[in-house]
Amino acid sequence: MKIIIIFGIDPGLAIVGWGVIEYKGNKFKVLGFGSVQTPSSMKTEDRLVEIFEGINDIIKKYKPDCMAVEELFWNTNQTTGIRVSEARGVILLCAAKLGIPIYEYTPLQVKQAVVGYGRAEKKQVISMVTMLLKLEKPPKPDDTADALAIAVCHAHCGASRLAEYFNK
Repeated sequence: MKIIIIFGIDPGLAIVGWGVIEYKGNKFKVLGFGSVQTPSSMKTEDRLVEIFEGINDIIKKYKPDCMAVEELFWNTNQTTGIRVSEARGVILLCAAKLGIPIYEYTPLQVKQAVVGYGRAEKKQVISMVTMLLKLEKPPKPDDTADALAIAVCHAHCGASRLAEYFNK
């Protein structure tokens, strides 16, 4: 049975949540998780460089088979959305440059896959991630829990996509 390493990303400019899980025969093993954080006092372009380098280092360390990233949900603050889009673009560029296949999921898809209900609250998602991945305590910050949820979502929703790895 083949092992798949999935790199989950919750994009942001201030905090990029990330989680790397191993998926084998419907079983999960957490390899690592955390966040890349950039202070608001930095210039945007410098923050983007920090994000690129942080994601690059994580990919080189864990050598994931694929990346699952959350699609952006546009709220009322378009300025924030644009900045997050810039960070997301850098993350996608980094993965593409390193040859990592990218899969995208909406927040609704992530909640549906992890909790079983697309309108679940953040607390429910964090609780399910903690339970499914057998973590001692909920991951912090919340962006990290979201990234792990995105990786779990890919393992559940991406079954047909993951089949390409099992058939290699």
